[in-house]
Amino acid sequence: MPFLGSEALAAGTLNRYQLTTRHDMLHRDVYVPQGAVLTPVDRAVAAWLWSGRRAVAAGLSAAALHGSRWIDADLPAELNHSSRHKAHGILLHSDRLGDDEICVIRGIRATTPARTAFDLGRRRGLTTAVIRVDALLQAGDLKLVDVQALIDVHRGARGLVQLRQVLDLADEGAESPQETRLRLVFTAAGMRPTQTQIKVFGHWRELVGRIDMGWPEWKVGIQYDGIQHWTDPGQRTRDIDQDAEYRELGWQIVRVGADLLRRRPRMIIARTRAALEAAGCPT
Repeated sequence: MPFLGSEALAAGTLNRYQLTTRHDMLHRDVYVPQGAVLTPVDRAVAAWLWSGRRAVAAGLSAAALHGSRWIDADLPAELNHSSRHKAHGILLHSDRLGDDEICVIRGIRATTPARTAFDLGRRRGLTTAVIRVDALLQAGDLKLVDVQALIDVHRGARGLVQLRQVLDLADEGAESPQETRLRLVFTAAGMRPTQTQIKVFGHWRELVGRIDMGWPEWKVGIQYDGIQHWTDPGQRTRDIDQDAEYRELGWQIVRVGADLLRRRPRMIIARTRAALEAAGCPT
């Protein structure tokens, strides 16, 4: 969606009147259609164009290009760029990057998934860092062993103590930030789930459903219910029917909503511990 106005004028695809009346200038010479709702990817592309196509997309911009979800579209784009000419809405970094820490996505140079995780995992705020690394794992191209290799290469870099924690806590099974937060609640209580995205099959090997996280060895599962699980009657009916099927197969399901996670995490732990004890798990 973003484009260089000078190139559009030179190609004759727009005249100056069309450019200025039907488009908004996001950065110097970088335009988007008037009123466009920009995604993190759009902001990354726009920032890269602003750099004259010379910069490397980094941080959250690189994560967006790699397919990470749950990135706030209002956050600034991020570039690794030697320029000191600041631009509104662009965060500039000047990190040393090895050739093997850069890849090309959609024709744009960006930090690799491993280098992106290396950068995001060192930023202040452990929970946020884990959420962002989980999102990169969900996107599919990140291997934690590759991030560990970068730690060995960049010994002495800031934030490595936290990054090691992040790598220990990360899990590719988190399908939302709230699932990450919930898993971290259990981990802090010494009850880290042994598996995420647990597939449950029926008596005839048919797939009954997927449980967000839990202890399949004890048939205790945890389901995080987003807002649609409470506001959509059809979804609510499916949840009730599915819970009945889980019970018939011997599973105990603890359901958690946003309010419970935010205000009463001890209640989550208590309910889950009770379910595990009832299943015979020593806690």
